[in-house]
Amino acid sequence: MGATSLIALLGALAAPMPPASKCQAARIAEFPITMAGRSPMVDARFGDKTARFILDSGAFYSTISRASAAEFGLKVEPAPPWFRLQGIGGDTSAGIAETDTFSLAGIKLPKVSFIVGGSDMGSTGLIGQNILGLADVEYDLPHGAVRLMKTDGCGRTGLAYWASDKPYTMLALEGNPDGMFRPHTIATVMLNGVKIRALFDSGAQSSLLSLATAKRLGVTPNTPGVEFVGNGGGLGTHRVPTWLATFDKIDIGGEAINKPKIRISQLDLGNADMLIGVDFFLTHRMFVSNTNHKLFITYEGGPVFGLSPKGARSVDGKPLDLTDKAADPTTAEEYSRRGATYASNHKLTEALADFDKAIALSPNESRYFYQRAEARFANGDRAGSLADLDRTISLSPDNADARLQRAEFRLRNGNEAGAREDVKAADSALAPSSDKRLVVASLYDRLGAPDAALPNFDSWLKSHPEDSSRGVALNGRCWVRGLLNRDLDKALDDCNAALRTLPRDASILDSRALIRVRRGEWKQALADYNAALAINPRSAWSLYMRGVIEAKSGQDVQAKADRTAAIAIDPKVVDRAKKYGLES
Repeated sequence: MGATSLIALLGALAAPMPPASKCQAARIAEFPITMAGRSPMVDARFGDKTARFILDSGAFYSTISRASAAEFGLKVEPAPPWFRLQGIGGDTSAGIAETDTFSLAGIKLPKVSFIVGGSDMGSTGLIGQNILGLADVEYDLPHGAVRLMKTDGCGRTGLAYWASDKPYTMLALEGNPDGMFRPHTIATVMLNGVKIRALFDSGAQSSLLSLATAKRLGVTPNTPGVEFVGNGGGLGTHRVPTWLATFDKIDIGGEAINKPKIRISQLDLGNADMLIGVDFFLTHRMFVSNTNHKLFITYEGGPVFGLSPKGARSVDGKPLDLTDKAADPTTAEEYSRRGATYASNHKLTEALADFDKAIALSPNESRYFYQRAEARFANGDRAGSLADLDRTISLSPDNADARLQRAEFRLRNGNEAGAREDVKAADSALAPSSDKRLVVASLYDRLGAPDAALPNFDSWLKSHPEDSSRGVALNGRCWVRGLLNRDLDKALDDCNAALRTLPRDASILDSRALIRVRRGEWKQALADYNAALAINPRSAWSLYMRGVIEAKSGQDVQAKADRTAAIAIDPKVVDRAKKYGLES
């Protein structure tokens, strides 16, 4: 899709902005944005089918997974062999899909191309720079909107037109060459007094620095105060370790923040050193002038880089009013979007108040009850969250997300029959290639229904050939095949493949041990249980099953000790083993 066709299509919708000198600016289109956790979501459709995309300024091209392409009936053509998608978690093969049925935020677009590949991201896909880079773009996530803008004669004009008496900063951007593959929004910032190249990436759930750059600044995972925070993933098939580090100061166009907390990770950011993620977008309003290669920024208030500044001062040291002067919402949808932004910034009291108002204005819209259910859960109100899930499902019985969340509630509360009802309803509602098949399979397993879990693992693995969660899914399929005592050679292959993806994972070692028990390979099974328990010594199942093997080999003292320890952790482990013919 070329720039000319989109701008021509949307030109009739353009609304003028107040001009400054000879600067002429007009709004081409506005995309309402609703935060879902830390992801900015925009509504779209393929024909009459609803889709939700992450608006991702860090994606050079709009992207969907192969599973989403199958779900929406898109024909995928192979990309050239040399072309591969690259992101956090490595690179993957790619295809190309084109459609003329796509609409974004209610605006029907001409033929649109998507790159197809990579991991599911909890959405249909990503809206990237082949759309966002067609014109100038204003990122106003604090107020739930992104706007495509057309400017003319604004080379010397500050385009933070909303700033009034607020200070704004300006950064020079790297130039965007012509062509369909438009680069990212990249500017030079200062970190610990060193110039680094930062990519402004609304799709990154937190700001992130490459490990190589951090080391250049004298910070490593072994530096005192640096904390391991887990493994992250993205488009690629791998998950990468991530740490949180405190730096001396970051300076973004003159906005200086002392002692910022920034994640660091072992990843290749291409021609950038750092991602400035949605934590920055949610607290700033930004105008990206792709025409003049400049970025204009105002701080709108809220936490950024792990800090919550109480205010800002002008260059002469006077305090500035950072009160949000935007008009209060007037519609249910506006309250919903603002509430989602509050929730994403962990302002749950304000979020709940907005969701209450959205529901009062539109009491039959299930989405608002679902949003409030999530906010109530985050606020510790489990009963209120469950009540809102009940209402969501009464209004939208086929809402698979709400069904699966309620199933989790019911399972934890001991209501297995109710949980099974919800999982079966979600199973029926989901497309065969849906990413949620993995959740359905896991819940069926926890409900003691491996025969229902297995086809869901099969469906997910078939439609997700290069996904960062494949190790989890392969382990799940290995495990349920072991419980069913079925296809044991294939099950062993699954576990071995899962271990290549996630080495030293206790749950995978435990699954492989079960397969070896089924195959009568007692020595190998014992080795796997020993290895699993060395990593997770309080696994009741691993302890009990090790006791089973020890009893068969005449090690009665050890068998009794393991059985006693297992039952002390989980008294139900005996019944579970008996159910699958594995009792000692």
